[in-house]
Amino acid sequence: MKTSSRRAIGNASFFLIATTFLVSPGFAADAPTTVTNIFRPLSTPAQAIHEVSLLVLAICGGIFLVVGGLLAYTVVRFRHRPGDDEREPPQIYGSNQLEFAWTVIPIVTVFVLFLATARTIYDVQGAAPPADALNVTVVGHQWWWEIRYPELGIVTANELHVPVSDAGKRRPTFLKLESADVAHSFWVPQLAGKTDVIPNRRNLMWIEPIQPGTYVGNCAEYCGTQHARMLLRVIVHPAEDFDKWTTAQRQPPVDDPQARAGRDVFFATACINCHAIRGTKAMGTFGPDLTHLMSRETLGAGTVPNTAEKLRTWVRDPQTIKEGCNMPNMQLTDDELNQIVAYLLTLK
Repeated sequence: MKTSSRRAIGNASFFLIATTFLVSPGFAADAPTTVTNIFRPLSTPAQAIHEVSLLVLAICGGIFLVVGGLLAYTVVRFRHRPGDDEREPPQIYGSNQLEFAWTVIPIVTVFVLFLATARTIYDVQGAAPPADALNVTVVGHQWWWEIRYPELGIVTANELHVPVSDAGKRRPTFLKLESADVAHSFWVPQLAGKTDVIPNRRNLMWIEPIQPGTYVGNCAEYCGTQHARMLLRVIVHPAEDFDKWTTAQRQPPVDDPQARAGRDVFFATACINCHAIRGTKAMGTFGPDLTHLMSRETLGAGTVPNTAEKLRTWVRDPQTIKEGCNMPNMQLTDDELNQIVAYLLTLK
């Protein structure tokens, strides 16, 4: 390979690394569709992980500087100079002080890291839920998230709505994580660490956001074709807004007389085998609950915005938006498509 080619590849690699680590975090903190920044924790578990991470980075950075500095000094100090003879320099064997130092210092370093990490794990995983904690069950599917609020009787998809915690009143949310098919991993960087979502096993974690807003997470375990488009939104509300959201979600679906033709077409197709609409004969569990579909921000687990235009495209043929997803092209006529979309738009 020519020198110019190697230089070009090196420059491109450096630019890519610099962009990833220096540009992406700032962009991710502002973009609503990009996974958020792990270095801006806004939840109690994430803050604990952030602190121990900084300790690890500081220790590793110190080791790198010491080793790199000694190596650079050695290379410069003992480099070959014009006029040097070719004889081998004097060899020195054995130094009790040096051997003791490079044995004890790594042991102490590892011990400190072990204690700090063990304490953080205990604080995060050993936390007991308070009496007023919000309990939520999250089920990973290929490739979307089912969100259940057992105590509230609410089922939704791809959006986890929780109350904010403040100094006056803590409102942590405790999550039970399950999988309906393959291994997934639940990760919202600004709120908590990664937790695996394993078939036939229930894992537990919790979050305690301290600032209202929308936090984007994703599946962090490769789970198939559309793994990269298995996003998750955690929407943190002030207490009053969260109560309003729960009240709205517990309402039955709107029965709009102008959309009954679409409702009849929906119930006459295979849609009801996969989807549920509370209070109707649609009681499927294979796909997302559609009771309040239009209250969500996105379709396809964060793939596209939830608009009338995108909804129509999705219903006509989901494969054009999320290739490989488990919803097939239903081969609807234009009239059937218009009627079903008109009905789904009423589910707010």
